[in-house]
Amino acid sequence: MRVLGVDPGLTRCGVGVVEGTAGRPLRMVGVGVVRTPADAEVADRLVLIERGIEQWLDEHRPEFVAVERVFSQHNVRTVMGTAQASAVAMLCAARRGLPVALHTPSEVKAAVTGSGRADKAQVGSMVTRLLRLDAPPKPADAADALALAICHIWRAPATGRLQQLAAAQRRATAPVRLPKGTR
Repeated sequence: MRVLGVDPGLTRCGVGVVEGTAGRPLRMVGVGVVRTPADAEVADRLVLIERGIEQWLDEHRPEFVAVERVFSQHNVRTVMGTAQASAVAMLCAARRGLPVALHTPSEVKAAVTGSGRADKAQVGSMVTRLLRLDAPPKPADAADALALAICHIWRAPATGRLQQLAAAQRRATAPVRLPKGTR
């Protein structure tokens, strides 16, 4: 499984591609940051993010895209920029028919470090160990993008099984509809 992780941000949008399967060693395929100038108009910045993500999708051909789920922060302006960058990543994936998964920051931290309250340094350290890198990716947005991809790879099998069970449950409890005239 090849996953593009996206840590959305208007100034720095972390991107990282990880390949592997749950229970096996993972491999980093690429990591980086899509940057936009802080003094540019928001619409222009979103276009730059879109172009950057499209380049990553073209170059690395992921099968899934994992995006950090936007959560409420104290600074509404920051939340808006993060949400807008997140939407761009989801749109780019949807255009290509790629499945998109949203993971909360605490889910990602718990998956990678064992604690949903881990700090950036702990996440960077574990990403370095898990991917057998020489040093933590810089800036932290890049490490967070890799952590998102790792989280998705590890959670995907369980999530898929849960979705299958839920679908089977819906089918089992759905009312039986008889064709007209057969009552």
